Amino acid sequence: MEIHSIGLKELKEVNQFYAEITADLRKKGVNQWDRFYPNRFVIKTDLKKGNLFGIQADKQVVGAVALDTNESKKYRALLWEDVNGTPLIIHRLAVHPQYQGKGFGKKLLQFAEDYAMTNGHTSIRLDVFSDNPGALTMYERAGFQERGIIRFPFRKVPYKCFEKILG
Repeated sequence: MEIHSIGLKELKEVNQFYAEITADLRKKGVNQWDRFYPNRFVIKTDLKKGNLFGIQADKQVVGAVALDTNESKKYRALLWEDVNGTPLIIHRLAVHPQYQGKGFGKKLLQFAEDYAMTNGHTSIRLDVFSDNPGALTMYERAGFQERGIIRFPFRKVPYKCFEKILG
């Protein structure tokens, strides 16, 4: 399955995709996302800027990832290995519950690495909800190194920050 840029015409479908994932996470006791995040404004911005990429199956989005260079200001306090390069930031990587465990997350991560190298990035950074064991394991297995912990408002649990040096 090919990964492609997702356009603004797919806003309703993408909003539904993230809503279903949020509901599934909550059902599993992972309170990572809610009605405030990711919200339709964040998603619409991804689509407008051309930063959201996805996998489709059965004529629906089953996996997605946002890629850009927008780091949280909270990242500044961390000790990153890549201090002089241009990191790519991964946001909102998700796979629909019905398609989890089939390698789509790995495929999205590989796409992010290829995209980063093609576009001259020297590393990839991201933050992960520390109570999401599946996501933490996926990034660790993919060779990402933990660089520290940050906290976001209204979140009881911290986020672990990871980095992968490219090249």
